[in-house]
Amino acid sequence: MVVKITSKRQVTFPARVLEALGVGPGDQLELSEGPDGFVLRPRRVDRSLLGTLHAKIPPAHPPFDIATFRKTPYDPALRD
Repeated sequence: MVVKITSKRQVTFPARVLEALGVGPGDQLELSEGPDGFVLRPRRVDRSLLGTLHAKIPPAHPPFDIATFRKTPYDPALRD
């Protein structure tokens, strides 16, 4: 697969690549150099850093669905 670099040094990835990585607008990608070249991975939250918060979430609480959250319309009244 070949992607083009713009004059601003930006790259657009095909939608199927981003879907396979499980990323969307606002997410971060991590680029690391290895012996065989560069590796691109989605940057995930280190859950070990959330240890103190994890204990405060009730066990029966449903998991947070980021996809549903992203589809929820923005309410400008929340800014006031």
